[in-house]
Amino acid sequence: MDLFAAIFERIDMRSFSNLWYWIGLAVLWSMSSHWAMGVPYDLVMRARRVGGQTERDLLDMVRINMNRLLYVTEVSGLAIMALCCFIFTGLATMGFYYGLEFAQAVFLLLFPLCFVALINITAARRLKRQEPTVEIVAKTLTRCRIYTQMIGMVSILITSLWGMYQNFSVGVLGW
Repeated sequence: MDLFAAIFERIDMRSFSNLWYWIGLAVLWSMSSHWAMGVPYDLVMRARRVGGQTERDLLDMVRINMNRLLYVTEVSGLAIMALCCFIFTGLATMGFYYGLEFAQAVFLLLFPLCFVALINITAARRLKRQEPTVEIVAKTLTRCRIYTQMIGMVSILITSLWGMYQNFSVGVLGW
């Protein structure tokens, strides 16, 4: 027991002061910006550069992911939105009203992904309305990726500011 007590005494296991939380945040936004509408961005760049079979692979993958995303949105979009609202309301209440730091950390990780999901749905609807060519698909996915990166930068900024505030107020001031 003394070994575990010494380890946990040296390593702060709160969310915002834990290194694994920040690594997870970086990986989350790195992966989110790499996969635009479920398509890896390196495939988009390779299709533009190489062409041929890679272009057909890109168009097939976009068609499959576009149809899948729109189907899920049409069939169960309202239920998913209601569940997300319930979960995020609970996390926000537990985290910011009752002061549970873990709920704050999870909320700040997952809530911005709702905006990324809306960007992906909008991109899928835009591609569904027109005949997808490599140029149109690449432009749409690039725009989707840029918007995702902008949301990620704002999210990381807000999360880091809130995490520093939490660490300062709890760690230094003891509130």
